[in-house]
Amino acid sequence: MSAVRQEVRGVSVEALPALRRRTAAVLIASQILGGLGTATGIALAAVLAQEVSGTEALAGLAPTATVAGTAVLSVPLAALMTARGRRPGLVLAYLVGALGAGTVVVAAVLDSFPLLLLGMAGFGAGSSANLQARFAAADLAEPERRGRAISTVVWATTIGAVLGPNIAAPAGRSVVGLGIPAAAGPFLWAAGVFLVSAVLVLVLLRPDPLLAARALHPADDASPEGRSLRAGVRAVRRSPMARLALVTVALSHTAMVSIMSMTPVALSHHGADIQLIGLVISGHIAGMYAFSPVMGWLSDRLGRLSVIGLAVGLLCCAALLAGTAGASHGRTAAGLFLLGLGWSAGLVSGSALLTDSVPSAARAAVQGLSDLTMNALAGIGGVTAGVVVANAGYGWLNAVGAALLLPLAALAVRRAVRP
Repeated sequence: MSAVRQEVRGVSVEALPALRRRTAAVLIASQILGGLGTATGIALAAVLAQEVSGTEALAGLAPTATVAGTAVLSVPLAALMTARGRRPGLVLAYLVGALGAGTVVVAAVLDSFPLLLLGMAGFGAGSSANLQARFAAADLAEPERRGRAISTVVWATTIGAVLGPNIAAPAGRSVVGLGIPAAAGPFLWAAGVFLVSAVLVLVLLRPDPLLAARALHPADDASPEGRSLRAGVRAVRRSPMARLALVTVALSHTAMVSIMSMTPVALSHHGADIQLIGLVISGHIAGMYAFSPVMGWLSDRLGRLSVIGLAVGLLCCAALLAGTAGASHGRTAAGLFLLGLGWSAGLVSGSALLTDSVPSAARAAVQGLSDLTMNALAGIGGVTAGVVVANAGYGWLNAVGAALLLPLAALAVRRAVRP
C-alpha cells in the first residue's frame, strides 16, 4: 500500500482541473482503442462460429459467450478496482481480452468449437473494460458534471465502434497467408489493440482516479471494510436512488439488446439485403454513442430522474415504431435509431445516479454489480428474444421489450413524487 500512498500523495485541490483533463484524455484514448478491438472482433464472431461448428444453429453462441464473459468478469474486476484502483482493473481486463482473442484464433486454427467459446468469453473482458471506463471518468468529476464526464467517455466508443467493422475485411485478408482462417483475422488484430490499450492505461493513467478521489476525501473512505462487494450490495439496498439507477441501467440495456439482436432477422424476412441491414445497425450504433454528450448535459442540467423518464419514453417509442413497421424498412431504421438514443439516455443518467447515490468507498463495488446485472439480464434477454420471435413474431418481441420498462417507469415516478 506504500506505493499507492506515494502515487496519490501529491494530489491537491489546485491540481484537480489538470488531473481531470489528463484522466479524461487517457480514458478517451483507451475507449477508442477498446471499442475498436471489440467491434473488429465481434463483426465476424457469428460467421467464425458457424465455420468452426459446421452449423448455423450454433453461430449465435459466440456473441452469447462474449456477453456471458463480460458479465462474469465484472465481479472480479470490480473487486480488484475496489481494492487497488481503476488502473490495475482496466489493465487486467484488456490483457484478459487480448488472451481471449488469441484463444479464438487458436481455436479457429485447431477447429475446436469449445475452445472458441472459451476464447469468446475471455474476449468479453474488453467490453468489461469499456464499461468500467465510464465510471473511472466520474471518480474525479464534480457532482454537477458527472453526467457529462461519463457521456464523454461513452461517446468515444463511437469512433472504435464505427471503424471496427470496416477493418474486419482487411484484417481477415492479412492472415490468410499465415494459415489462419480469414474470419479469425479480426480477433488477431483485436488482441494487438487490447495490448496497446493495456500499455496506454498502465503508463498514463497516473495517478489512479479512484485512489486520488479517496485521497481527496478521506472522511468518505474511512473504513476499508466498506469497499467489499458485500458492502456494495448493502449500499444499493440502503439507497432507493441506487436501486432505481441499477434498474435503469439493467432494463435499458436488456430491452435494447433483446430488440436489436433480432432486428436483422426481421429485416431479412421482409426482403432487406445485407447492405441495408448494415445501414440500419449503423444508425442504431450512432444513436447509442454519438449523442451521449447531449444525454450527459441533460442529465446534469435537468436532473437524473428527468433523463431516466426520457429514456423510458424513447425506448417505448422505439418499440412501437419497430414493432409495427412490418415491411417498412425506413420505419424500422427510425425505431432502431430511437432504441439507441433511449439506451444512451438510460446508461448515462443511470450511471451518474448510481455514482451519486452510494458512498465513495463502495462505488467501485456497486458499479461492478451494475455491470454484472446489466450483462446477465441482457444475455438472458438475447436468448429469450429468439424464442419469442420464433413463436410469436418480431412485433411481440417489441411489446415485451416495452413491458420490461414498466417497473422502471413506476420506480422513477415514485422517486420523483417522494424524493
